[in-house]
Amino acid sequence: MIGALIGFVGLSVVAGLLAAMLVVPTLSVASEGVVTAADTFNALPSYLKITQPAQASSIYAKQGGHDVKIASFYVQNRTDVALKDISLSATRSAVDTEDPRFYKEGAIDVQGTVRGVLSTTLGHDVQGGSSITQQYVKNVLVQRCAQQYDPNTKEGQASATACYKQVTATTPARKLREMRYAIGVEKRYSKDDILRSYLNIVGFGGTVYGIQAASEYYFGVPAKNLSLVQAATLTAIINNPANLRIDQPSSKENGKANGYALTKARRDYVLRSMHKVGDITDAQLALATKTPIQPRISPQTNGCGTAARYDAGYFCKYVELSIAADPAFGKTQSDRLETLTEGGLAIHTTLNLDLQKTSQNAVSAYMPKYVPGMNVGAASTAVEPGTGRIVTMVQNTTFNEVRSSDPGSTSVNYNTDYDRGGSQGFQTGSSFKAFTLAAWLEAGHTLNESVSTTEHNYVDSEFTNSCYGIGNDPWPVSNADPAPASMTVLAATADSVNTAFAQMGKKLDLCAIQNTAFGMGIHAADAKSNPFISVPPMILGTNYIAPLTMATAYAGMANHGVVCTPIAIDSITDATGKSLPVSKTKCTQGMPQDVAAGVDYALQNVLKPGGTGASANPGDGVPIIAKTGTTDAAVQNWLVTSTSRIAQATWVGNISGSVGFYKAYINGQYGYSLKFSMDKIIIAALNQAYKGGDAFPAPPQSEIGYVAPPKAATPSKNSDGKSGRSGAGTTPGTTSVGNPGITGGTSGGNGKGNGGGGKNGTAPKN
Repeated sequence: MIGALIGFVGLSVVAGLLAAMLVVPTLSVASEGVVTAADTFNALPSYLKITQPAQASSIYAKQGGHDVKIASFYVQNRTDVALKDISLSATRSAVDTEDPRFYKEGAIDVQGTVRGVLSTTLGHDVQGGSSITQQYVKNVLVQRCAQQYDPNTKEGQASATACYKQVTATTPARKLREMRYAIGVEKRYSKDDILRSYLNIVGFGGTVYGIQAASEYYFGVPAKNLSLVQAATLTAIINNPANLRIDQPSSKENGKANGYALTKARRDYVLRSMHKVGDITDAQLALATKTPIQPRISPQTNGCGTAARYDAGYFCKYVELSIAADPAFGKTQSDRLETLTEGGLAIHTTLNLDLQKTSQNAVSAYMPKYVPGMNVGAASTAVEPGTGRIVTMVQNTTFNEVRSSDPGSTSVNYNTDYDRGGSQGFQTGSSFKAFTLAAWLEAGHTLNESVSTTEHNYVDSEFTNSCYGIGNDPWPVSNADPAPASMTVLAATADSVNTAFAQMGKKLDLCAIQNTAFGMGIHAADAKSNPFISVPPMILGTNYIAPLTMATAYAGMANHGVVCTPIAIDSITDATGKSLPVSKTKCTQGMPQDVAAGVDYALQNVLKPGGTGASANPGDGVPIIAKTGTTDAAVQNWLVTSTSRIAQATWVGNISGSVGFYKAYINGQYGYSLKFSMDKIIIAALNQAYKGGDAFPAPPQSEIGYVAPPKAATPSKNSDGKSGRSGAGTTPGTTSVGNPGITGGTSGGNGKGNGGGGKNGTAPKN
């Protein structure tokens, strides 16, 4: 009797305190450091306005014409959904268990709060009693602690920890603050809005947040398809995510038939709560409680590692780094990464997964991930002329951002520049001759002009460079195959005769050749470590350039001289579906249209019978421009091609070291010819996907010049010529496979400096 009286008096006191608290307009909790004395009780801080919480961003590519998600980025794995996209079982189980009077009372569950406060008043632990609205408020405050401080600094981490302790402290002051804010939320928003926001923000264990991500992760279904048992299980997890999550059962629970004992007990409580209010029948309750917990875990996809299942890890990383460098996504790199990991972006890329698979299979079929005794690699990328869209990007290794002892894995992207994947690029060999040819035509020379091939020992001072000084270093040049004493530039291009192009260089300004290349977007893959050097061996491709850059330049030559910067993103929408601005390709007239026509005219002979790349011709009748490239001893090997609709560059070679591919026997053939076997498959698939290609326009007769009577073609090896300066330059660049730092470097390394005839390393064999 006395106990009941004390309880009655206690309830009366608590009820009076609550009533007084709810009507006093200026009650301040400034001592908690959350509001100021000027705040009124019913004021709602801006950060408590219902907005979408931090959400995962996803990267998409096309497969069979449909969008496929290849990767996600998040701090918290969350996807916001509307209430209509959450199953009725999920919403009912949450309300029936967490706040059965949610739709009947105001912001505060009075009965639960009175019970909790009374328990505290009588000396027991602080009790719950929080309404769903209060729980929503608490989750928002926790989120704010995580977002308003920099997690990358010790100060930020300490502040975030202190903030978290404050907003989760089991104190009457914290409860009072939550109630105050909850009232403000309910005055502004409907019950449905609050319930939806609560289910989208609440944690479900680990980095899984929100009902949609939890449904997909734990059961492999969207939230709208959750069954009664699945929905009740997720509601159970909300009570104690760290201990009730069902992806990490304890060993004891896992050994039992029904497993997850603690979670099942809470789930069955949820089911009984639903039964108590009449939301499920006796039969449903009986059947559901007999059902064991059976998760179907779908691994969370955070970052580019999961894109590897589509052979797209390297491309994904290129997209990630592109966003991190693009001011459109924030003023600082930190802001941009926050947008990527919390902005709920849908990033639709240019990648064609069908062509990607074909290209990957072709590269992998001929170049293993690892060759004992050699540090070798292979890469191929394809770009659309006129749009700059990157449609494929593959290489022989496995994408891996974690330091690994596996020699067949690395994070370094061989296709791209250093700042987009860690590579220093590779010497291009004779594939660079296209730019000397363009400078030749622009200077007024013709394709049928004859040049001598007999000079093999040059001196830098024989050349002109109006951009830089010129030195007096020797430059020995030779060819892989015997050549006539003189030949036309057209024939020298098809046969890739080094001494002929050296002679052409003597009649030109090296500065003009360099600027022609620059006009087509050519640049050093890593300007700090291996800057572009304008010296005579440049003519034969001694600068270190990325395959993507070469593919882009050839796409420009096939596009009437108009080069378009490469892009990997077609469009982006934010979490609300609003389109965001993305960096577009920038197209410029890199070389005169007539000059491009002359270059295209000459380069079409490379894949024809007698040309150095003839064995890569798929024989489908599509007009193709092409140029091979091979450095000394075939350390680096290239084939760059383009139709009017699609360009591609394939590289095979040494990542580090000077072991040549002429004598290296790999997968049944000599290494220098691997590029042809790969590209025959790749080019055929590209041509089929792009429905062939248009004929290239004929150049003006003034560029072709006098046409001599035809002569019988001289058979040629499927390799380029040979030049001679070697051993000069700096220490070769190196890379440990699996190290995301540096690639590049061949047998000589690039020398430093332009003025005074700065040295390049081993000159190419083309």
